[in-house]
Parts: sequence; C-alpha cells; structure tokens
Amino acid sequence: MTRLPDGRVLAAGDSVSTPLRIAIHDWPTLLRLSLNPDLAMGEAWMEGRLTVENGSIYDLLDLVTRNLRTADPPGISRLARWGQRLMAQHPASNDPRRSKQNVARHYDLDAGLYELFLDSDRQYSCAYFEEETATLEQAQLAKKRHLAAKLALSPGQRVLDIGCGWGGLALYLAAVGGVSVTGITLSEEQLAIAQARGAKTRGVDFRLQDYRALTERFDRVVSVGMFEHVGPGSYPAFFASLARLLDENGVAVLHYIGRSGQSFPTNPWILKYIFPGGYMPPLSEVLPVIEAEGLIVTDIEVLRLHYAETLRHWRARFLARRSEAVALYDERFARMWEFYLAASETAFRSQGLVVHQIQMVRRQDALPLTRDYMQKAEAALRQAEAG
Repeated sequence: MTRLPDGRVLAAGDSVSTPLRIAIHDWPTLLRLSLNPDLAMGEAWMEGRLTVENGSIYDLLDLVTRNLRTADPPGISRLARWGQRLMAQHPASNDPRRSKQNVARHYDLDAGLYELFLDSDRQYSCAYFEEETATLEQAQLAKKRHLAAKLALSPGQRVLDIGCGWGGLALYLAAVGGVSVTGITLSEEQLAIAQARGAKTRGVDFRLQDYRALTERFDRVVSVGMFEHVGPGSYPAFFASLARLLDENGVAVLHYIGRSGQSFPTNPWILKYIFPGGYMPPLSEVLPVIEAEGLIVTDIEVLRLHYAETLRHWRARFLARRSEAVALYDERFARMWEFYLAASETAFRSQGLVVHQIQMVRRQDALPLTRDYMQKAEAALRQAEAG
C-alpha cells in the first residue's frame, strides 16, 4: 500500500498477507521515483521523503527486487536503464589517483562506524558459511581458512595481500601459515589500524601502496574485495601486474563480487553514495583477460548466498547499534547506511550478485593434480588455530 502526498492510499498485490505500507511525502519525489527509481529511491529514503510505515526498508527492497525479475520497467524508466547499460559498455579506468580517491570515499570513514557491524577481526568482505547456523565470527574465520587452503601455503613463503583492509587476513596467514605477508592498501585509515594490529607480529608488513608500483616478487598473491574497484578498463593492467608480481611457481587467489549472467551497470545510487568506481563483472569479462596475460586458471568457486547471509548479519548488528551511527554522523547518514546494507542483501538474493574465487598459476605443475589438498589444508589450519 502506498500513501500519496494528498493522503490517498493506493493498494496493490496480495490482499491476504499483511500489507507493506509506504508513504511518499511530496509530489516531486513521486516524479523522481517514476523517472529514475534506481537512484531516486535511495535518495528519497535518506532524506525522509520516502518512509515505510508498516515493515522495513529491507521489506520494501526485497519486494521490489523480487518483482524486478519478472517485470520490465515502464516508459522513461526503461530509457534510463538503457542509458545505464550503454555507459557500462564503456567503463572508465581507475588510474592510481582516481583509485585512491575512490577508496578514501568509503574506507576512510570513521573507524567506529565499522565496529558497529563487522566481526571482531574487521572482515569487510563475504564470509564463508560452512553451516547455516554459523555465527558471523565463525563464518569469517572459515573464509580466511578457505582462502589460505587455496593458496597452498608452505612455511617461509612470501605472500602479497592486495587490498589488505584492516589486516585481518594477513595476520591470520602469518600466524597460522608460518609465512611472511606484505599487505598493501590505499586507505590511510585502514593502514593505521593494520599497522597498529601488526606491530607485535613478526613477518607482517603493511604499506600505503598501489599494486602497480610494486617491484618485488611473491610466492603467493591474494586479493579479497578489492577487484570490484579496479574497473574493466584496468583489468589488463591488473592481471599483467599480478603475473609480474607472482613467482614462476606461485599461486594467486582472487576473491571479489561478481555477477551471474550478462554484464550490468552498477546501481547508480551505490556508485554515487557508497562505492564510486565500483563494478561487479561476470566471469565472461574476467577470464579472457586472465588468459591474455599468460595466467592459468586452476580453480573457480562461485559463492552464491554467502554474501547475502553476511549482509544479513551486518544489517542486524547495525540496526542494534543504529543510534551510535547517528551520534557518529547524523540521521541522514544512518538512513543511507541502512539502505546500503538492505539493498546489497536483496541484490545477492534476487539480482544475480555472487562472489567469485579464482585460483591462478603461471605453471601447470604449480599445484597437486587433484583438489584434495584444499580439504587437507583446511583440516591442518583448524588444528593450527586451536593452538
């Protein structure tokens, strides 16, 4: 049910179930929602010009995204989406200067914000739910273990973590895998926290550095939740750098948000307010570039609903401490963050977003013949975690 600015109520859908009721508070908002809903809905929610009177913003977005799978947008909204698709065919490259600006927009926010909803290790990427009943802490630990197993680590190896965030994965690999890790980030806020966390850990080096500026070689390379910020125009440079940085017998693992099916532009609201320069590619846009740069793909895993579950946990945690977000910033910011978490969760449930984990090597014989080594490595890592 929708309450219009003049008080009239429009009803639609199933009359048996408890109705979701929203209110649109002015006519210009209704017009903007009609012309460009992908951008206008988030903005109207942030500014309080669109509210949910019975239900939540997640309920509204879940309803909208599920219906989008079967309904075409009408009229000029379809034209707006056509324009977005056209822009997606000519994506901008994220050069070092633009990359640093984009990273700062999102990751240099007050560190206290992320403490409101992340796990204790500050893992700001898709968790790995081995069991549906797993806690967020358990699932994030399982993610690190899963990635470490795919890296096929040996003590003494040198590992590069591209986009190391607050350092949690690098610290895990050093402590449990017996390797030395260089973690690089473009976020000054993340770097400060990572360096503080790693100050008493041997074999960990955190730097404010772009991957294109590195000259060393590494036995293993891992990158989690960073590739979404590279942009298709920079894919050749990224994988050329990866091939250059990886030792002849090395192994690399890339973990990023992708999409099933055909390419589609990033939601304009997400681009404007959350992840400037962000793009989630299908495998068809990534694999040809990997092969063109001389790397060999040895394993691909598609994590389907793991990120939806991760976001469900983040959203519940954020809502439980929402007043603290308002104190850190303001009500508009809190509404923005709430919309971001809800919209992202529904996108992973209904709009084809997934997570790709791609393992790559430079030599055919760099890894064992079968995948059994991954399971054995995970079992060994569990024992190492227990001390």
